[in-house]
Amino acid sequence: MSDHHPQLDDDRRNYLKALGAFGVAGITGVAGCLDDGGSSGTESGDGDTLEVVHGWTGDDGESAVTALESAYEEKHSDVSKQFSAVGASANVELNSRVTQRIRNDNAMSVFANWPGSNLERYKGFLMDVESVWDDAGLKDTIHEATIEQHKFNDKMPGVPIGSHRMNNLFVNISLFEQAGVDYTSIDSVEKLISAYDTIISETDAAPMGQAMKGPWTGLQLFAQILASQSGVEAYQSFIDGSPDGAAIREALRAQKTIHEKHITDDASTIGFTDANQKVISGDAASIHQGNWAYGMYRKDDEFNFKEQWDWIPFPGTEGMYFFHLDSFIVPENTPTPELAKEFLKFAGSKEAQLAFNKNKGSVPLRTDIDASELPEFLKITYNDLLEAESLPPTIAHGLAVDPETAGACKKAFNSNFMDPYDVEATATALEEAVSN
Repeated sequence: MSDHHPQLDDDRRNYLKALGAFGVAGITGVAGCLDDGGSSGTESGDGDTLEVVHGWTGDDGESAVTALESAYEEKHSDVSKQFSAVGASANVELNSRVTQRIRNDNAMSVFANWPGSNLERYKGFLMDVESVWDDAGLKDTIHEATIEQHKFNDKMPGVPIGSHRMNNLFVNISLFEQAGVDYTSIDSVEKLISAYDTIISETDAAPMGQAMKGPWTGLQLFAQILASQSGVEAYQSFIDGSPDGAAIREALRAQKTIHEKHITDDASTIGFTDANQKVISGDAASIHQGNWAYGMYRKDDEFNFKEQWDWIPFPGTEGMYFFHLDSFIVPENTPTPELAKEFLKFAGSKEAQLAFNKNKGSVPLRTDIDASELPEFLKITYNDLLEAESLPPTIAHGLAVDPETAGACKKAFNSNFMDPYDVEATATALEEAVSN
């Protein structure tokens, strides 16, 4: 065992054992920005090797982390490194693997994860790397809201690498034109449903691609509808544990209409990649997703921005940037504390954030990036981040609530909103989840 591995006492070992079980069974759903498949990396434990464990496998994720690794190699060719991918169930599997390795006193150097309330699963077992922020001047260059999301348990255990905006509606331009619908004029959920009715009558396509193989997409769509119909304050009250029952039920009724009438027939059995492919192929006119959807579009030379596809804020959420973060986190018992800190400094740099995000379909968190270095769609997203009127944190991807609450919210959809769509049962379960 490396000298850099502090022994964990019995209480901490028992806690981590329970935490590991929770990571496997307690959190349902997957990260929308990741593919369904992937490989599990080897485990290093070598005090002289930087090991970075992440969940970015397939499509946009794989190309992004490859670009990041290449950029790191250019600056640190003298460092032995190992980037290990944990695929399959996306962050559920990643959380399980990270927890297991910390429990077995075989921690990696750094692992990718969502910060904010998501880190409750690792409470008490993360290193404080605030010195990295200070030494690299990151507090002066990283978006202020991001800094707050990285303050956890009186520590700053990680550094962000990129942000996805959640409140997007991606559209297949030709299908909306065929239906005679001006998608740029849709500014409410009611108008969206009306447009979807027209698409049904005028085209052979489904109005919306939806991936219901995992319940996270239902929760994610609910959050957008709630904020659209009742304002960001209603959403904030919901995640703060003071839910507005009437607003929740109104949102679920609208979502029920969309799910019953406007999504593809196979929605309950497909994941995000398949649902998004339906927009590309013309089988679906739109999809609500984080802007990782763009990660697929950018790789298709025949499906181009402003030609075949376009984007609007989810109707009724203009001025909002539903906030999602990807970060690198350092476990307390990392075998390579100095290598880990140097890697975090690199992750916070302009070159790292540009290399990763241009390929991922996400945007940098530094506020001093030259937006002209980003592709056109990401330039828009980046400027929207800097100019947003509000930055509500995502509930489906870790920032807004702790893992237990997020799991209960996803269970509410998995148990009650999968056809038949039981509005009352789902609303009650959601209220109980956030109130507890």
